[in-house]
Amino acid sequence: MSRLMTYAFLLSAVCLFGCGCRPSNPSSSISPTVWQVDNLRTIGGQKTTVLGSPKVIQTEIGAAVEFDGVGDGLLVEALPLAGAREFTLEIIFRPHPKGPKEQRFLHLQEAGSESRILIETRLTQDGRWYLDTYIHTAKANKALFDPAKTHAVGKWYNATLVYDGRQMRHYVNAVEEMSGALDFTPLGEGKTSIGVRMNQVFWFKGAVQKVRFTNQALQPRQFLRP
Repeated sequence: MSRLMTYAFLLSAVCLFGCGCRPSNPSSSISPTVWQVDNLRTIGGQKTTVLGSPKVIQTEIGAAVEFDGVGDGLLVEALPLAGAREFTLEIIFRPHPKGPKEQRFLHLQEAGSESRILIETRLTQDGRWYLDTYIHTAKANKALFDPAKTHAVGKWYNATLVYDGRQMRHYVNAVEEMSGALDFTPLGEGKTSIGVRMNQVFWFKGAVQKVRFTNQALQPRQFLRP
């Protein structure tokens, strides 16, 4: 075996066994938690309480749960982002044209504190919606929203909130809309509500098909597609 071939063989062995070479695809190690919102018994294998009478419906992207905007919601006994110092939170949803003006439809709440993460919608007078996201922890809080960035109702969207350790950003269908610096304290264990704020106000009218939690700040190319 020539010296060149020997060197190539040894180099490939070093990379194979992880002694000094990084993987060519770092994102391959990401293990997100995915909740399919397609039933009323259990979400993500977690204990789930049903509020009102949400309905399982069949849609062009699969089964989903439809909420009436008055008293329907799901309370899940888990907070998958507990302990995360950075994260990506995604929800695949379809807002209804006749929903309430303010709808806090994904809420992660730390037990015994005010620390929380929220994804919300606002409906405009001309029947469109814009994204509103909010993070509140012991260090600081921030809301991101821009009433000028509106979208048509009645369609499927991915609303995404990312925190990378310094910046909070939100996206609609992988297009960044707002960002801002935020000092952040990781949330502890707690609960998650879907279709309503945790204290059962600001109900959501529309459908939710999936929620994904990732303990890493993903890039838009890695987001779910509705």
